[in-house]
Amino acid sequence: MNTFQQIKTLVYKDIVLEWRSKYAINGILLYVVSTVFVCYQAFKSVDTFVWNALFWIILLFASINAISRSFVQESSYRQLYYHTLVSPRAVILSKIIYNTIVMLVLSIIAYAVYAITFKQSIGDPLLFTSAVLLGSMSFASVFTMISGISAKAGNNSTLMAVLGFPIIIPLIIVLIKLSNNALTGLDRGISSGEIVVLLAINVITITISLLLFPYLWRD
Repeated sequence: MNTFQQIKTLVYKDIVLEWRSKYAINGILLYVVSTVFVCYQAFKSVDTFVWNALFWIILLFASINAISRSFVQESSYRQLYYHTLVSPRAVILSKIIYNTIVMLVLSIIAYAVYAITFKQSIGDPLLFTSAVLLGSMSFASVFTMISGISAKAGNNSTLMAVLGFPIIIPLIIVLIKLSNNALTGLDRGISSGEIVVLLAINVITITISLLLFPYLWRD
C-alpha cells in the first residue's frame, strides 16, 4: 500500500475501534457536559470575556483527556505489528487526522451545550466558528505529537505537561484573542494575523511530527 492508503486504513481502524467501545468518547462528553453545568451553577451569568475564557479552558482540558491516550492504548505488540506493515509517517498522520476528527466533533458538541447553557450574543458567528475549528485542529496536532513523544518515554505524564506548556500557552492566547474579536464583531481583517499564526502552528507541528516520529518509531 502507498502512504495514502496506509493513512486511510489506520484512520478507519481507529474510528471502528472507538465506535465499538464508545467508553472513552462517552466519558469525555460527560466531562464536557458536567463541567459546563458546574460552571453554570457557579456563575449563572458571565460577561463576554469570562464566557470566552471559560469556553477555551473547558475545550483545552477536554482535548487533553481525548488525545493523551492516542498512543497509550496501543500495546507494544500492536506497535511492532504496525512497524512491519506501515510507515511511521503514516502512523503519526493517521493519529493527527483521527484526533482532529474527534476534536471537531467534541468542539461542536461543547459549543452547542455551552451556547445553550450560557446565553451569549456573537458579533461574527462565522469567525467564531472558524476559531473553534482552527483551535480544534491545533489542539489535535499539538497533543498528538506530544502524546507520541510521551508514549515513547514510558507514558510520562510530567513530560507531556512540560513539553505541552510552552506550545499551548501561546496557542491559547491567540485563540482567545481571535474569538474575542469574533464575539465583539470586529472587522475580519483585524483577525487575519491570528488566523495566519494558527495555520502556521499547525503546519510547523505537523512538519516536526513527520521529521521526529520516524526516529521515535525505531525504538
